[in-house]
Amino acid sequence: MGGILFLFCDTVIIFSNSRTGNPASNWTLSFGGNNEPSYSFVKDMTDRMMHRGPNQTGIKTMERMGMGFNRLSIIDLEDGSQPMANEDQSLWLVFNGEIYNYKSLRNQLENKGHTFRSRSDSEVILHLYEEYEEECLHHLRGMFSFAIWDRRKQRLFVARDPFGIKPFYYFQDQYHYVFASEIKSILAVNDVKPAVDTNSLMHYLTFQYVPQPLTMFQGIRKLEPGHFMFINGNGQVVKKRYWQPEFEPEDRPIETFIEEIRAKLKESVDLHRQSDVARGCFLSGGIDSTAIASYLSQAEETRTFSVGFHGAINENNIARSTANALGTEHHEELISPQQFFADALKAVWHMDEPLADPSAIAVYRLSKLAKRQVTVVLSGEGADELFGGYRIYREPLSLRPMSWIPQEMGSKLELILRKIPFRFFGKNYLQRGLTPLESRFYGNARIFDEAEKRNVSLFRPGVIPSWEPSSEVTRPIYEQSQHLDDITRMQLIDLNLWLPGNILLKADKMSMAHGLELRVPFLDKEVFEVARKIPTAYRISNHTTKYVLRRAMEGIVPAHVLDRPKLGFPVPLKHWLYSELGDIMVEQMSDSGISEWIQMDYVRNMLKLHREDAGDYSRKLWTLYIFSLWHSIYIQKHMSRQYLIV
Repeated sequence: MGGILFLFCDTVIIFSNSRTGNPASNWTLSFGGNNEPSYSFVKDMTDRMMHRGPNQTGIKTMERMGMGFNRLSIIDLEDGSQPMANEDQSLWLVFNGEIYNYKSLRNQLENKGHTFRSRSDSEVILHLYEEYEEECLHHLRGMFSFAIWDRRKQRLFVARDPFGIKPFYYFQDQYHYVFASEIKSILAVNDVKPAVDTNSLMHYLTFQYVPQPLTMFQGIRKLEPGHFMFINGNGQVVKKRYWQPEFEPEDRPIETFIEEIRAKLKESVDLHRQSDVARGCFLSGGIDSTAIASYLSQAEETRTFSVGFHGAINENNIARSTANALGTEHHEELISPQQFFADALKAVWHMDEPLADPSAIAVYRLSKLAKRQVTVVLSGEGADELFGGYRIYREPLSLRPMSWIPQEMGSKLELILRKIPFRFFGKNYLQRGLTPLESRFYGNARIFDEAEKRNVSLFRPGVIPSWEPSSEVTRPIYEQSQHLDDITRMQLIDLNLWLPGNILLKADKMSMAHGLELRVPFLDKEVFEVARKIPTAYRISNHTTKYVLRRAMEGIVPAHVLDRPKLGFPVPLKHWLYSELGDIMVEQMSDSGISEWIQMDYVRNMLKLHREDAGDYSRKLWTLYIFSLWHSIYIQKHMSRQYLIV
């Protein structure tokens, strides 16, 4: 079939639900009847995220709809421009992502009588929708967010991939629906006034990200992974979930899972190799990225990329050894504290929302390094959530000796321990063991708990009178998983919240900041089909996380990687705060306008306690610092776009 056009399109859609010509009073366009959105206005929205697709811009306005698209050319570089229409132009598509099984889908559709004009996966989506409507989503294997305007039915169909690899944001009021791949494009709409969503702020302080479907902006929402929406001409919105992660362990010999993991992961990497531009692989010291790099280097000459920091734990050292063992062309960079903080400003602008994961800044620098050599990178995101890779997943096993204590008695004992003002050996273990899973695990990060958020010294009096406790975010997942063991329930929390809210957000935004396409072979539906059937004892075993994955990678990844503990990007933030960088952070926070919310004396005291070794306050300070940068950029607007772009 030859080449196919794969692209990163970044979409903007403006849709008016007004049929009577009643636009909002300060709306810059005249909607209603047969009026079309202004071409120049749609272009302004697309221009705000030109970094995501610098090769071509496409804009289409019609009836009450405007579509915009930025293209990063990957495959079949001449064809596949968007917005794309079907043969009679009754359907129009904008599509961000990649469909890996497009060839087999195209064959099936041609056998049903469909005729194709291009070789792009975008056109496959259009014909799938013609054939199956919303059921088309069950046929797709890939990463995507897309929208289809159905002119005959006068309705919009939008969808996001099962894991949330690609972003999708929307704003709606009684007159308009606006969708985009990045929030900064939505903020071009005059009706959208950037303001802090206080409930989102309180969740952010706990999770270190804003959990879906919220964003930090009032009125702007995320479409959740595995969901689609129909918006019809009279403004009615129907949102449904078409896929969700479920674990159904099967009692089979471990050897069968080892064989299936190897087969499906290799198949996924092969599918993710498709491109007509240079590609490579991120490489850390851990097993996840090494597994991907190993399969990739078996198939082709491979370029690998890593970043590290000065100090005893420098991931570059391990990555370099791994690259030598695999025979890859390796590129690395050492990040200085000064470069890290300079990149933080730009990273927050690209992120759209505050994300207090320090490793996001490292991914920003890593993506910039890779872009000098390639346009596509493969990476290891998702393996921890699928195969049980986080060390915290071992906690239920370590707390098992306390499982005999009745819950009512445990609650009383935990309350007594909480009132004891001093620390002693084993206190934290006892408190966690006496606390139900639903109350102690909100995901991989829990920065401020509810008691800390109620501290009268943290917030200015009266600015946040009440808020939804963060346990309400996790509660539905826990309620639906009561039949599962604690380790699996923790994985489901992370699959539904941590993965899209933190891991994939930083992966998409930090790579696309440099026009780099990041692909994640672990987050493939077929790979998940294997992972979800693995018994818990094969995921966490012999005091080891991802046990069966490590077994499956024996003989595939270098031996020195197999049993290394997970480190991620070990940013030495704790030590940096002892230097003048801590003072600079606090000064920037003071100038950011967050004193409208946060009492700066509380922040200064945390830094003082940190430097006195009265506790590690680095993550709390970083969480407030990232919020302050975001507030300065998007609310105060003290930092110009020209200064913040790459």
